Amino acid sequence: MNKLQTWVEKNWYAATPGGLKWLAPLEKLYLKLFNKNQQAYLSGKKTAVHLGVPVIVVGNINVGGSGKSPLVAALAKHFKNLGYQPGIVSRGYGGKAKHYPQRVTTYSNPQEVGDEPLMLAQQTQLPVAVDPNRAAAANLLVKEEGCDLIIADDGLQHLKLARDIEIVVVDAARGFGNGHCLPLGPLREPVERLNKVDWVIMQGEKIQEASQLNLKNTLHTYQLEFSGWRRGDGHWQKDCPFTAGQAVNAIAGIGNPQRFFNQLSQLGLKVKGYPLADHAQLTQEHLKFYEPKAGNKTPVVMTAKDAVKLQAWLNKNHWIAEVTASLPKEFLDKLQNQLADASKIHVN
Repeated sequence: MNKLQTWVEKNWYAATPGGLKWLAPLEKLYLKLFNKNQQAYLSGKKTAVHLGVPVIVVGNINVGGSGKSPLVAALAKHFKNLGYQPGIVSRGYGGKAKHYPQRVTTYSNPQEVGDEPLMLAQQTQLPVAVDPNRAAAANLLVKEEGCDLIIADDGLQHLKLARDIEIVVVDAARGFGNGHCLPLGPLREPVERLNKVDWVIMQGEKIQEASQLNLKNTLHTYQLEFSGWRRGDGHWQKDCPFTAGQAVNAIAGIGNPQRFFNQLSQLGLKVKGYPLADHAQLTQEHLKFYEPKAGNKTPVVMTAKDAVKLQAWLNKNHWIAEVTASLPKEFLDKLQNQLADASKIHVN
């Protein structure tokens, strides 16, 4: 990340806005426009698209990653095993497709469809489509793929797509920052929005701010766990390929790179982390920068999200750490019942 990004995030995730206080008028303008858009849907001036099948939106109120995509993958696989035919939709952030809506296959170009949709297509082997208009992407999957359940990766604020269930994911390590909305703070919506969604689920341990929210709904937590290790030449193994105390270079272009570095450190590894901007455009030059010096075979470890953009240049010195969202049974059981009720409504 560049110095400006680092400085802004430091002020976003501090107790107060600090050097960003001069942005307060812009926060007021942002909220005015945001509320106007919401009111347009509530009043009927703008109309949401109903697909005739249940829709689950997995989003957040913070800018940046919070662990949404692993949760989306876990939910899609779970409901697939229960007999549903789920499809996944996304904006396709970072991608510039020639036309929309765009189907995503395991061989799609991440520069066209975005890194996270491609990662989800590879991990789930389920239908995935991208479009800035998520409703159009969802309609494609329902009409052409026969999907009877749509799961939206992000899109809590994209009201064009009508939804039956809203799940907000919170990164416990980062919390809600200074509590302000864009651009003064990291929030897309005020924290009070959490009382209007169906589920609030926190990635990591509960944070102090959460206990003070007086949430109307139960706060669940889940963990991201390493589920396998894929080497750049195609070799895959379940267990960590490194020994305790071994040095590794780690690349992470996700919302919270430090979370990934901490996970590796918890395995007893000596991690030299290289944080990158979320959705960073990666090329072979990045791997050359991290190539070990002559005689030094320090392995390079990366996230699956970064690997889809570097796949053409990976070799046996590169490892992709796959993660899976471990979800509490109570949450899945209650969500399953809620989805069953939603399905009956659409059938009727």
